[in-house]
Amino acid sequence: MLLILLLLYGLAIVGLFLGGIITIIVKSSNNESTKVGVKMLIASVVMVVIGGGACAVILANA
Repeated sequence: MLLILLLLYGLAIVGLFLGGIITIIVKSSNNESTKVGVKMLIASVVMVVIGGGACAVILANA
């Protein structure tokens, strides 16, 4: 069960990161604001940090 949740969490992070990169590329080529793409990238980095901390806690208690 934990492995499935970890896999889904990882897929969410990858989706946010790729979506943010694509959004930044498309909006910058159209001379629009890239604020949404940058927010998506920041959210994916925060999720990586939180996920890494959670994994460390789980492994420390195992």
